[in-house]
Amino acid sequence: MRRPAGETREDILNKAEELFRTRGYANAAIADIAHALGMSPANVFKHFHSKASLVDAIAARHMEVKFAGLASVDTNRPAPERLLELAQRLMASHRRDLEENPYIFEMILLTAKDDLQCGHRYRDIVRNALEAIIVDGAKDGEFAPQRSRRAADAAFHALACVLHPVMIANEQPDILATRCEEVVRLINAALQTTLD
Repeated sequence: MRRPAGETREDILNKAEELFRTRGYANAAIADIAHALGMSPANVFKHFHSKASLVDAIAARHMEVKFAGLASVDTNRPAPERLLELAQRLMASHRRDLEENPYIFEMILLTAKDDLQCGHRYRDIVRNALEAIIVDGAKDGEFAPQRSRRAADAAFHALACVLHPVMIANEQPDILATRCEEVVRLINAALQTTLD
């Protein structure tokens, strides 16, 4: 009896993630994934057209878990505090990923040139969270009125120095924590003026 495509797809993702975790992304080929599942490489390619598309799907699964926690940021707190909490939570989550799942870092580095949807989704989720804080802050008089999307883009790019995996991997946690607070203070100060 033929299995549903969704189940086969999940099996492929689970096995790919396991092999990437144990062997490293560079050392696990589509043929290895197929062999471990007892299927042909063509069957894997039927569900994922490339190794990069596997990375995209694995990263998307991780993001769903990571961003579920964003909803718990207390919206009753002042916007500047919420901005700091968001940045600190994301930074801590990324650091945990790098320590517990170093294969994710390897995948990010080796697929950086590929235009993966998970990267766009990550950017959109973080920018939307930043924009919501900026809109609330302007409404409550904590920030000057802003073109909120533009201000969220600027804040997102400023936070890259504490959120990007390369920056996190190459810095000590205490230095990153201080840098995060300083960058958020700078963003909060900038938001006191309309960014036009």
